[in-house]
Amino acid sequence: MPSPQQIAEACRDAMAAGDRATQRLGMQVLAVGPGTATLAMAVREDMLNGHAICHGGVIATLADSAFAFACNAYNELTVASGFDISLLAAARAGDLLTAVAAESHKAGRTGVYDVAVHNQRGEAVALFRGRSYTMKGQSLVPGLPVGKPR
Repeated sequence: MPSPQQIAEACRDAMAAGDRATQRLGMQVLAVGPGTATLAMAVREDMLNGHAICHGGVIATLADSAFAFACNAYNELTVASGFDISLLAAARAGDLLTAVAAESHKAGRTGVYDVAVHNQRGEAVALFRGRSYTMKGQSLVPGLPVGKPR
């Protein structure tokens, strides 16, 4: 029987293989666990808005990707039902942003996940709260147990 950590890692691998947005933006999955994920992304010139700072939508995408890896770590197909983001500080070309997602609450088909985004100096860039909806019984990785361990 695989451990919850092994299941989370298998889900990460399955999701990462097909996640073209995360790949295209150069995001790296640094860590994953049951209900958690850490992703990093370097801010490139093509991610800047007209003020020469990282576009807020790009920061939201990084946080959303961390949220997705965290809430899919139980081998059940889970999607976002909504999210809120507060942009706290500007990110600039060359910054390395890290998004750390953690499950705050999960019951039945719904969950709440908080994501903190920081730059390489440890300065807060954004706070994100995502709401998830789980498609019960639909696995990401066939043959592995499905659902949050009790």
